[in-house]
Amino acid sequence: IFSRGMQYAVFPLLRATIQLAMGELTSILFLSASHNRNREDSWFKSLFVRKVDPRKDAHSHLLAKKEDNNLYKIQFHNVKPECLDAYNKLCEDVLPSIHADPEYPCELVGTWNTWYGEQDQAVHLWRYRGGYPALTDVMNKLRQNKEFMDYRNERGKMLLSRRNQLLLEFSFWNEPVPRSGPNIYELRSYQLRPGTMIEWGNYWARAIEFRQQNHEAVGGFFSQIGSLYMVHHLWAYKDLQSREDTRNAAWQHEGWDEVVYYTVPLIQHMESRIMIPMKSSPLK
Repeated sequence: IFSRGMQYAVFPLLRATIQLAMGELTSILFLSASHNRNREDSWFKSLFVRKVDPRKDAHSHLLAKKEDNNLYKIQFHNVKPECLDAYNKLCEDVLPSIHADPEYPCELVGTWNTWYGEQDQAVHLWRYRGGYPALTDVMNKLRQNKEFMDYRNERGKMLLSRRNQLLLEFSFWNEPVPRSGPNIYELRSYQLRPGTMIEWGNYWARAIEFRQQNHEAVGGFFSQIGSLYMVHHLWAYKDLQSREDTRNAAWQHEGWDEVVYYTVPLIQHMESRIMIPMKSSPLK
């Protein structure tokens, strides 16, 4: 039908047209298969996505103690190594006077130096009886306190950095009270995955029963301002060996392994500090 010259002209064009059509058909089939596979994956994954129950109250109201209105502030001060002794002396001269003055509705719960963990660090824990209004009242009064303002100015020369958080205490933990020493203290800090605080509280409401045998539990807190979804557990031990023995003994209690198994996936990051009380600390 075609002359030899027409064959040379038409057949390559026909071949290219067929190849183009086949390529478009392959792309369409691939996209369709990918879309169906994505739909199937989405449906399959939805079976395992944790459903969040609707709540009519803030998590802090569900987890915090209702019989009191305590607010806590934890401070982390990173001190210049050559200034640590002078910093400790400055704190011992000023902080107890604020703690003892009834004009200030606050109490120094404990004050420590980090022994293992971040070095040349001081940690202070304050309690404000009366919540946010008490905190505001204290801050306003301290601005008029010349001794405290001099302390702040002098302290600023000794610090590399500082940060703080406002905390509430878990309803199932004991309120921290002064204790005799000597003790070492462990502050275990957990950065939880957002949305998991209720689960954490539910498990630890049972777990705390396993950790009261040696009266090692001091206090448990969760953050309200500062780094959010942060939990702090404060423990007291006679020494590092008693810490090891006490922690190992918890595994002998039925149910402790289950708590660990279900709470570990809730954690994004965790940190442990071993701390030594300063001379002025109510927690000795």
